[in-house]
Parts: sequence; structure tokens; C-alpha cells
Amino acid sequence: MNRLLVLYHRNGCHLCEQMLAELHGLYGEGLVITLVDVDSDADLHARYSQQVPVLMGGGRILSSGRLDCVSVEAYLAGN
Repeated sequence: MNRLLVLYHRNGCHLCEQMLAELHGLYGEGLVITLVDVDSDADLHARYSQQVPVLMGGGRILSSGRLDCVSVEAYLAGN
């Protein structure tokens, strides 16, 4: 089962905080979520600034803006 996720976020972003809380609430603390601040890098800022939060797994976008549970479930199941 895949458990590694990357959350591109911005400090102080309520949608980012909400997505992180939903992930932990739905899938538990067993997930490994790497937090990456889009404002820490010019390329990341240009790519994701207007989309945060962006949740990635396996090199693909699973959710953007709001948590897409279907996409996350499929990723976690290995699909």
C-alpha cells in the first residue's frame, strides 16, 4: 500500500490546513506526508501558487484545492 504523499501548501492557507487535517482524520497518522511550501522556491511558486493545496502521490496530482477522496483512495490502494 502506498503511504507517501507530498502536500504543496502555503503557510497560513486555511484550505491547506483543512486538507492536511482531513487526510489525518480519514487515513490516520500512518500516512507519510511531506509538506512543501510553494513560497520557498520560485519554480514551485510559479507552478502551484494558484492551485494550493496540491496533493501529490507517485508523481501525479491527486487533489488540488479540495481533497479528492476517490483519487487518494485509488493511490493508497496501489491503483
